[in-house]
Amino acid sequence: MGKSERGAGWVLLGLVPLLGLGVLLAFIVLNGAGVRREDAPPVEDLSVQRVALPTENEFVLEVRNGGPEPVTLSQVVVNDAIWDFQAEPDSTIPRLGSATVTIPYSWVEGEAYEIVLITSTGTTFDAEVPVAILTPQFSGGTFWRYALIGTYVGVIPVALGLLWYPFLRRLGSSGMNFVLALTVGLLAFLVVDTLEEAVEVAAALPGIFSGIPLVILLTLLTLLGLLGTERLLRRGREESSRLGTSYRIALGIGLHNLGEGLAIGAAFALGEAALGVFLVVGFTLHNITEGVGIAAPILRERPRLVHFLWLALLGGGPAIVGTWIGGFAFSNLLAAIFLAVGAGAILQVIYEVTRLLLKDSARTKSPALSAPNLGGFVVGVAIMYATALLV
Repeated sequence: MGKSERGAGWVLLGLVPLLGLGVLLAFIVLNGAGVRREDAPPVEDLSVQRVALPTENEFVLEVRNGGPEPVTLSQVVVNDAIWDFQAEPDSTIPRLGSATVTIPYSWVEGEAYEIVLITSTGTTFDAEVPVAILTPQFSGGTFWRYALIGTYVGVIPVALGLLWYPFLRRLGSSGMNFVLALTVGLLAFLVVDTLEEAVEVAAALPGIFSGIPLVILLTLLTLLGLLGTERLLRRGREESSRLGTSYRIALGIGLHNLGEGLAIGAAFALGEAALGVFLVVGFTLHNITEGVGIAAPILRERPRLVHFLWLALLGGGPAIVGTWIGGFAFSNLLAAIFLAVGAGAILQVIYEVTRLLLKDSARTKSPALSAPNLGGFVVGVAIMYATALLV
Protein backbone atom coordinates (compact mmCIF):
# COMPACT_ATOMS: atom_id res chain seq x y z
CA MET A 1 0.00 0.00 0.00
CA GLY A 2 1.42 3.37 -1.01
CA LYS A 3 1.54 6.45 1.18
CA SER A 4 -1.21 8.05 -0.93
CA GLU A 5 -3.62 5.34 0.25
CA ARG A 6 -2.94 6.09 3.95
CA GLY A 7 -5.23 9.06 4.30
CA ALA A 8 -7.91 9.98 6.83
CA GLY A 9 -9.95 6.92 5.89
CA TRP A 10 -7.05 4.64 6.79
CA VAL A 11 -6.75 6.27 10.22
CA LEU A 12 -10.48 5.92 10.76
CA LEU A 13 -10.30 2.20 9.96
CA GLY A 14 -7.73 1.86 12.74
CA LEU A 15 -9.93 3.77 15.21
CA VAL A 16 -13.16 1.86 14.57
CA PRO A 17 -12.24 -1.21 16.72
CA LEU A 18 -11.08 1.09 19.54
CA LEU A 19 -14.32 3.07 19.44
CA GLY A 20 -16.30 -0.16 19.50
CA LEU A 21 -14.30 -1.38 22.49
CA GLY A 22 -14.98 1.90 24.30
CA VAL A 23 -18.74 1.57 23.74
CA LEU A 24 -18.68 -2.04 25.00
CA LEU A 25 -16.73 -1.16 28.16
CA ALA A 26 -19.04 1.79 28.90
CA PHE A 27 -22.07 -0.51 28.58
CA ILE A 28 -20.55 -3.07 30.94
CA VAL A 29 -19.64 -0.45 33.57
CA LEU A 30 -23.05 1.26 33.44
CA ASN A 31 -25.12 -1.94 33.41
CA GLY A 32 -22.97 -4.28 35.47
CA ALA A 33 -22.74 -6.78 32.60
CA GLY A 34 -26.51 -7.35 32.96
CA VAL A 35 -26.22 -8.86 36.47
CA ARG A 36 -27.16 -6.75 39.48
CA ARG A 37 -27.29 -7.82 43.11
CA GLU A 38 -28.61 -4.96 45.21
CA ASP A 39 -28.47 -7.13 48.34
CA ALA A 40 -24.78 -7.99 47.94
CA PRO A 41 -22.38 -5.90 50.05
CA PRO A 42 -19.57 -4.16 48.17
CA VAL A 43 -16.17 -5.83 48.06
CA GLU A 44 -13.81 -3.86 50.32
CA ASP A 45 -10.04 -4.04 50.38
CA LEU A 46 -8.38 -1.60 52.78
CA SER A 47 -4.69 -2.01 53.52
CA VAL A 48 -2.66 -0.31 56.22
CA GLN A 49 0.57 0.85 54.58
CA ARG A 50 2.28 2.28 57.65
CA VAL A 51 1.69 2.86 61.37
CA ALA A 52 3.58 5.77 62.90
CA LEU A 53 3.82 7.07 66.46
CA PRO A 54 4.98 10.67 65.94
CA THR A 55 4.07 11.75 69.50
CA GLU A 56 3.29 10.02 72.79
CA ASN A 57 -0.40 10.81 72.37
CA GLU A 58 -1.37 9.47 68.95
CA PHE A 59 -1.25 6.73 66.37
CA VAL A 60 -1.09 7.74 62.70
CA LEU A 61 -2.07 5.18 60.06
CA GLU A 62 -1.57 5.49 56.31
CA VAL A 63 -4.30 3.44 54.60
CA ARG A 64 -5.11 2.75 50.95
CA ASN A 65 -8.31 1.52 49.33
CA GLY A 66 -7.50 -1.25 46.86
CA GLY A 67 -11.10 -2.31 46.32
CA PRO A 68 -13.43 -1.54 43.40
CA GLU A 69 -15.67 0.87 45.34
CA PRO A 70 -15.25 3.69 47.91
CA VAL A 71 -14.80 2.63 51.53
CA THR A 72 -16.12 4.63 54.49
CA LEU A 73 -14.45 4.32 57.90
CA SER A 74 -17.01 4.37 60.71
CA GLN A 75 -15.18 3.20 63.83
CA VAL A 76 -11.73 2.53 65.21
CA VAL A 77 -10.97 0.05 68.00
CA VAL A 78 -7.72 0.09 70.00
CA ASN A 79 -7.10 -2.92 72.25
CA ASP A 80 -10.83 -3.84 72.23
CA ALA A 81 -11.99 -0.29 73.06
CA ILE A 82 -13.78 2.00 70.59
CA TRP A 83 -11.78 5.19 70.08
CA ASP A 84 -12.13 8.55 68.38
CA PHE A 85 -10.32 9.15 65.11
CA GLN A 86 -9.82 11.72 62.36
CA ALA A 87 -9.35 10.83 58.70
CA GLU A 88 -7.74 13.19 56.20
CA PRO A 89 -8.77 14.18 53.61
CA ASP A 90 -12.02 12.33 54.36
CA SER A 91 -13.33 9.22 56.09
CA THR A 92 -14.69 8.02 52.74
CA ILE A 93 -11.74 6.76 50.72
CA PRO A 94 -12.23 6.49 46.95
CA ARG A 95 -11.00 3.57 44.86
CA LEU A 96 -7.18 3.55 44.80
CA GLY A 97 -7.27 6.54 47.15
CA SER A 98 -5.44 6.89 50.44
CA ALA A 99 -6.10 8.58 53.76
CA THR A 100 -4.26 9.43 56.95
CA VAL A 101 -6.06 8.18 60.05
CA THR A 102 -5.05 9.91 63.31
CA ILE A 103 -6.08 8.27 66.58
CA PRO A 104 -5.58 10.37 69.75
CA TYR A 105 -4.32 7.80 72.25
CA SER A 106 -1.85 8.04 75.14
CA TRP A 107 0.17 4.91 74.54
CA VAL A 108 2.75 3.41 76.90
CA GLU A 109 6.26 2.84 75.62
CA GLY A 110 7.18 -0.80 75.13
CA GLU A 111 3.63 -2.14 75.10
CA ALA A 112 1.86 -3.79 72.16
CA TYR A 113 -1.35 -2.47 70.61
CA GLU A 114 -3.89 -3.90 68.19
CA ILE A 115 -5.82 -1.43 66.04
CA VAL A 116 -8.97 -2.44 64.17
CA LEU A 117 -10.54 -0.26 61.46
CA ILE A 118 -14.29 -0.86 60.97
CA THR A 119 -16.02 0.28 57.78
CA SER A 120 -19.65 1.28 57.31
CA THR A 121 -20.46 -2.27 56.15
CA GLY A 122 -18.98 -3.81 59.30
CA THR A 123 -15.86 -5.14 57.58
CA THR A 124 -12.76 -5.02 59.77
CA PHE A 125 -9.11 -4.43 58.89
CA ASP A 126 -6.32 -4.95 61.44
CA ALA A 127 -3.06 -3.18 62.18
CA GLU A 128 -0.53 -3.99 64.85
CA VAL A 129 1.99 -2.06 66.92
CA PRO A 130 4.28 -4.82 68.29
CA VAL A 131 6.33 -2.43 70.44
CA ALA A 132 5.19 1.13 71.04
CA ILE A 133 8.04 3.59 70.58
CA LEU A 134 8.34 7.03 69.03
CA THR A 135 8.75 6.88 65.27
CA PRO A 136 11.92 8.71 64.19
CA GLN A 137 11.02 11.99 62.51
CA PHE A 138 13.03 13.58 59.75
CA SER A 139 15.88 15.64 61.19
CA GLY A 140 19.49 16.32 60.38
CA GLY A 141 20.72 14.03 63.16
CA THR A 142 18.49 11.11 62.19
CA PHE A 143 19.31 11.61 58.51
CA TRP A 144 23.04 11.23 59.13
CA ARG A 145 22.58 8.35 61.59
CA TYR A 146 20.69 6.40 58.93
CA ALA A 147 23.42 7.28 56.42
CA LEU A 148 26.01 5.91 58.83
CA ILE A 149 24.04 2.66 59.21
CA GLY A 150 23.84 2.29 55.42
CA THR A 151 27.60 2.86 55.22
CA TYR A 152 28.23 0.13 57.81
CA VAL A 153 26.00 -2.31 55.93
CA GLY A 154 26.86 -1.48 52.31
CA VAL A 155 29.88 0.64 51.49
CA ILE A 156 32.42 -0.62 54.04
CA PRO A 157 31.78 -4.39 53.58
CA VAL A 158 31.92 -4.09 49.77
CA ALA A 159 35.14 -2.03 50.02
CA LEU A 160 36.68 -4.63 52.34
CA GLY A 161 35.76 -7.35 49.87
CA LEU A 162 37.47 -5.42 47.08
CA LEU A 163 40.67 -5.42 49.17
CA TRP A 164 41.04 -9.10 48.24
CA TYR A 165 41.84 -7.98 44.68
CA PRO A 166 45.69 -8.08 45.05
CA PHE A 167 45.49 -11.55 46.62
CA LEU A 168 43.14 -12.88 43.93
CA ARG A 169 45.35 -11.54 41.12
CA ARG A 170 48.11 -13.93 42.19
CA LEU A 171 45.93 -16.95 41.48
CA GLY A 172 46.56 -18.94 38.32
CA SER A 173 44.20 -19.21 35.36
CA SER A 174 42.14 -21.99 36.96
CA GLY A 175 42.05 -20.02 40.21
CA MET A 176 40.70 -16.95 38.46
CA ASN A 177 38.02 -19.05 36.78
CA PHE A 178 37.22 -20.48 40.21
CA VAL A 179 36.61 -16.93 41.46
CA LEU A 180 34.43 -16.11 38.44
CA ALA A 181 32.36 -19.24 39.06
CA LEU A 182 32.20 -18.31 42.74
CA THR A 183 30.79 -14.94 41.62
CA VAL A 184 28.05 -16.72 39.65
CA GLY A 185 27.21 -18.70 42.80
CA LEU A 186 27.07 -15.54 44.91
CA LEU A 187 24.81 -13.82 42.37
CA ALA A 188 22.57 -16.88 41.96
CA PHE A 189 21.86 -16.85 45.69
CA LEU A 190 21.33 -13.08 45.64
CA VAL A 191 18.80 -13.20 42.81
CA VAL A 192 16.74 -15.89 44.55
CA ASP A 193 16.92 -13.95 47.83
CA THR A 194 15.94 -10.69 46.13
CA LEU A 195 12.99 -12.26 44.32
CA GLU A 196 11.80 -13.84 47.56
CA GLU A 197 11.90 -10.46 49.31
CA ALA A 198 10.13 -8.79 46.37
CA VAL A 199 7.32 -11.37 46.35
CA GLU A 200 6.92 -11.09 50.12
CA VAL A 201 6.58 -7.31 49.91
CA ALA A 202 4.32 -7.51 46.85
CA ALA A 203 1.97 -9.88 48.67
CA ALA A 204 1.23 -7.08 51.17
CA LEU A 205 0.07 -4.73 48.40
CA PRO A 206 -3.65 -4.20 47.70
CA GLY A 207 -4.91 -6.74 45.18
CA ILE A 208 -5.60 -4.02 42.62
CA PHE A 209 -1.84 -3.56 42.11
CA SER A 210 -1.31 -7.25 41.12
CA GLY A 211 1.89 -7.21 43.15
CA ILE A 212 3.38 -10.60 42.30
CA PRO A 213 2.77 -10.35 38.52
CA LEU A 214 4.21 -6.81 38.72
CA VAL A 215 7.41 -8.17 40.31
CA ILE A 216 7.77 -10.94 37.73
CA LEU A 217 7.19 -8.63 34.75
CA LEU A 218 9.50 -5.89 36.06
CA THR A 219 12.24 -8.47 36.63
CA LEU A 220 11.92 -9.76 33.05
CA LEU A 221 11.68 -6.26 31.56
CA THR A 222 14.80 -5.16 33.46
CA LEU A 223 16.70 -8.24 32.29
CA LEU A 224 15.66 -7.79 28.66
CA GLY A 225 16.27 -4.04 28.75
CA LEU A 226 19.79 -4.45 30.12
CA LEU A 227 20.60 -7.23 27.66
CA GLY A 228 19.40 -5.06 24.77
CA THR A 229 21.35 -2.05 26.03
CA GLU A 230 24.51 -4.11 26.42
CA ARG A 231 24.16 -5.48 22.88
CA LEU A 232 23.87 -1.94 21.49
CA LEU A 233 26.94 -0.83 23.44
CA ARG A 234 28.90 -3.84 22.19
CA ARG A 235 28.02 -3.21 18.55
CA GLY A 236 31.22 -2.69 16.66
CA ARG A 237 33.33 -4.21 19.42
CA GLU A 238 34.43 -7.80 19.82
CA GLU A 239 33.44 -8.05 23.44
CA SER A 240 32.40 -5.87 26.34
CA SER A 241 34.95 -4.50 28.79
CA ARG A 242 35.64 -6.60 31.86
CA LEU A 243 35.68 -3.39 33.89
CA GLY A 244 32.23 -2.61 32.50
CA THR A 245 31.09 -6.04 33.69
CA SER A 246 32.38 -5.23 37.18
CA TYR A 247 30.37 -2.01 37.16
CA ARG A 248 27.24 -3.91 36.15
CA ILE A 249 27.84 -6.42 38.94
CA ALA A 250 28.21 -3.53 41.38
CA LEU A 251 24.94 -2.02 40.10
CA GLY A 252 23.02 -5.28 40.51
CA ILE A 253 24.45 -5.85 43.98
CA GLY A 254 23.73 -2.21 44.85
CA LEU A 255 20.05 -2.61 44.00
CA HIS A 256 19.96 -5.72 46.18
CA ASN A 257 21.61 -3.77 49.01
CA LEU A 258 18.99 -1.05 48.60
CA GLY A 259 16.42 -3.69 49.60
CA GLU A 260 18.50 -4.56 52.66
CA GLY A 261 18.57 -0.88 53.61
CA LEU A 262 14.78 -0.74 53.31
CA ALA A 263 14.45 -3.60 55.79
CA ILE A 264 16.83 -1.99 58.27
CA GLY A 265 15.25 1.48 58.06
CA ALA A 266 11.74 0.04 58.43
CA ALA A 267 12.82 -1.98 61.49
CA PHE A 268 14.16 1.12 63.25
CA ALA A 269 11.11 3.19 62.21
CA LEU A 270 8.76 0.57 63.72
CA GLY A 271 10.66 0.65 66.99
CA GLU A 272 12.27 -2.75 66.54
CA ALA A 273 15.73 -1.52 67.49
CA ALA A 274 17.01 -4.97 68.49
CA LEU A 275 15.97 -6.38 65.12
CA GLY A 276 17.55 -3.38 63.37
CA VAL A 277 20.90 -3.94 65.08
CA PHE A 278 20.69 -7.67 64.32
CA LEU A 279 20.06 -6.93 60.65
CA VAL A 280 22.98 -4.48 60.54
CA VAL A 281 25.40 -7.08 61.92
CA GLY A 282 24.05 -9.87 59.71
CA PHE A 283 24.02 -7.87 56.48
CA THR A 284 27.52 -6.50 57.17
CA LEU A 285 28.96 -10.02 57.40
CA HIS A 286 26.83 -11.15 54.48
CA ASN A 287 27.97 -8.33 52.17
CA ILE A 288 31.74 -8.58 52.50
CA THR A 289 31.75 -11.43 49.96
CA GLU A 290 30.06 -9.14 47.41
CA GLY A 291 33.33 -7.26 46.91
CA VAL A 292 34.93 -10.48 45.68
CA GLY A 293 32.19 -10.86 43.09
CA ILE A 294 32.69 -7.29 41.87
CA ALA A 295 36.47 -7.73 41.58
CA ALA A 296 36.36 -11.13 39.83
CA PRO A 297 36.00 -9.94 36.19
CA ILE A 298 38.96 -7.55 36.41
CA LEU A 299 41.56 -9.91 37.89
CA ARG A 300 43.42 -9.92 34.55
CA GLU A 301 43.37 -6.09 34.37
CA ARG A 302 44.89 -3.27 36.38
CA PRO A 303 42.19 -0.60 36.80
CA ARG A 304 43.05 2.71 38.40
CA LEU A 305 42.35 3.09 42.12
CA VAL A 306 39.49 5.51 41.46
CA HIS A 307 37.53 2.68 39.82
CA PHE A 308 37.63 0.67 43.04
CA LEU A 309 36.27 3.67 44.94
CA TRP A 310 33.39 4.04 42.45
CA LEU A 311 32.70 0.30 42.52
CA ALA A 312 32.48 0.33 46.32
CA LEU A 313 30.08 3.28 46.24
CA LEU A 314 27.95 1.78 43.47
CA GLY A 315 27.72 -1.59 45.22
CA GLY A 316 27.24 -0.34 48.78
CA GLY A 317 25.89 3.22 48.49
CA PRO A 318 22.28 2.19 47.67
CA ALA A 319 22.05 0.68 51.17
CA ILE A 320 22.19 4.26 52.48
CA VAL A 321 19.33 5.34 50.20
CA GLY A 322 17.34 2.27 51.20
CA THR A 323 17.79 3.03 54.90
CA TRP A 324 16.53 6.58 54.35
CA ILE A 325 13.46 5.37 52.45
CA GLY A 326 12.71 2.60 54.95
CA GLY A 327 13.15 4.89 57.94
CA PHE A 328 11.27 7.96 56.75
CA ALA A 329 8.79 6.96 54.03
CA PHE A 330 8.54 3.21 53.58
CA SER A 331 6.28 2.13 50.72
CA ASN A 332 5.52 -1.50 49.86
CA LEU A 333 4.96 -0.53 46.23
CA LEU A 334 8.32 1.23 45.88
CA ALA A 335 10.09 -1.58 47.73
CA ALA A 336 8.60 -4.20 45.39
CA ILE A 337 9.61 -2.16 42.32
CA PHE A 338 13.20 -1.60 43.55
CA LEU A 339 13.66 -5.26 44.46
CA ALA A 340 12.24 -6.48 41.14
CA VAL A 341 14.55 -4.19 39.18
CA GLY A 342 17.44 -5.40 41.32
CA ALA A 343 16.62 -9.04 40.57
CA GLY A 344 16.54 -8.32 36.84
CA ALA A 345 19.88 -6.52 37.02
CA ILE A 346 21.48 -9.43 38.89
CA LEU A 347 20.16 -11.91 36.31
CA GLN A 348 21.75 -9.85 33.54
CA VAL A 349 25.07 -9.86 35.41
CA ILE A 350 24.91 -13.66 35.84
CA TYR A 351 24.58 -13.88 32.06
CA GLU A 352 27.59 -11.56 31.58
CA VAL A 353 29.87 -13.44 33.99
CA THR A 354 28.82 -16.81 32.56
CA ARG A 355 29.82 -15.52 29.10
CA LEU A 356 33.25 -14.61 30.48
CA LEU A 357 33.64 -18.12 31.90
CA LEU A 358 32.63 -19.74 28.61
CA LYS A 359 35.05 -17.54 26.63
CA ASP A 360 37.92 -18.34 28.99
CA SER A 361 37.10 -22.05 28.73
CA ALA A 362 37.09 -21.85 24.92
CA ARG A 363 40.40 -19.93 24.92
CA THR A 364 42.11 -22.49 27.17
CA LYS A 365 40.28 -25.42 25.53
CA SER A 366 39.10 -26.65 28.93
CA PRO A 367 35.57 -27.87 29.77
CA ALA A 368 33.17 -25.18 30.99
CA LEU A 369 31.95 -27.48 33.79
CA SER A 370 35.45 -28.22 35.04
CA ALA A 371 36.11 -29.08 38.67
CA PRO A 372 37.33 -25.54 39.57
CA ASN A 373 34.30 -23.92 37.91
CA LEU A 374 31.75 -26.24 39.47
CA GLY A 375 33.53 -26.02 42.81
CA GLY A 376 33.58 -22.23 42.68
CA PHE A 377 29.83 -22.08 41.99
CA VAL A 378 29.06 -24.42 44.90
CA VAL A 379 31.37 -22.52 47.25
CA GLY A 380 29.75 -19.21 46.24
CA VAL A 381 26.25 -20.47 47.04
CA ALA A 382 27.48 -22.06 50.29
CA ILE A 383 29.16 -18.84 51.45
CA MET A 384 26.04 -16.77 50.82
CA TYR A 385 23.82 -19.37 52.50
CA ALA A 386 26.07 -19.57 55.56
CA THR A 387 26.27 -15.78 55.99
CA ALA A 388 22.50 -15.44 55.37
CA LEU A 389 21.93 -17.58 58.47
CA LEU A 390 23.28 -14.64 60.47
CA VAL A 391 20.53 -12.29 59.20
